[in-house]
Amino acid sequence: MSVDLVGFLGVVLVAYVVPGPDFLVVVRSATEHPAKGRAAALGAQTGLCVHMLAAAVGLSLIAARSPAVYDTIKLLGAAYLVYLGVRAVLAARRAARERDAGREAAGGPADGADARTPAEDGPVHGRWRSGFTQGFLTNVLNPKAALFFLSILPQFVDGGGSTSRQIFFLGTLDIIIGVAYWFALVAVAARLRAFLARPKVRHRWELTTGWLFIAIGIGVAAAA
Repeated sequence: MSVDLVGFLGVVLVAYVVPGPDFLVVVRSATEHPAKGRAAALGAQTGLCVHMLAAAVGLSLIAARSPAVYDTIKLLGAAYLVYLGVRAVLAARRAARERDAGREAAGGPADGADARTPAEDGPVHGRWRSGFTQGFLTNVLNPKAALFFLSILPQFVDGGGSTSRQIFFLGTLDIIIGVAYWFALVAVAARLRAFLARPKVRHRWELTTGWLFIAIGIGVAAAA
């Protein structure tokens, strides 16, 4: 088996560096708790495994050639992104109202004085499951991930060997690289937790990521 590893690695690194829905899910989860960020990363890569296996057996090719199937997957993914965005925006606004009401009732500290690391007391299992689910659904409902395996990976395989085996090999390499990249990103984002825990900063971060999710979702739906 002979594959163009140098060219493939270059394409994969560029694909991961360019921010997308997976990036937002992983970073946002990591700022809530490192464990949730790692779970989101593993969820995203598990979704990638689904696309890889589908491409290896030709199922993604069927979906890509059927406009109805492709658009359905695309709209489901867009709806999920909008859902995540709306939930983030509503949570940010609800937290702001509760914080303001608490300060008015008890004469609490000024913004920033009660900043603390978020989600520290939540159950670990619940955080992990939530992060994994968000990462998995965001990726598995993204038809572009399936098209990556169908359109990009074949460019780096040797026509004289088994296409399925080479796609599986390159896909596995992609997933390993992705896990390393996401975990490094989680480590960086986790260091920002104290800063992002400040009420005003947290509020703006939640609103920004929420509206980004909504904008991406609407953009995906409009292009369907």
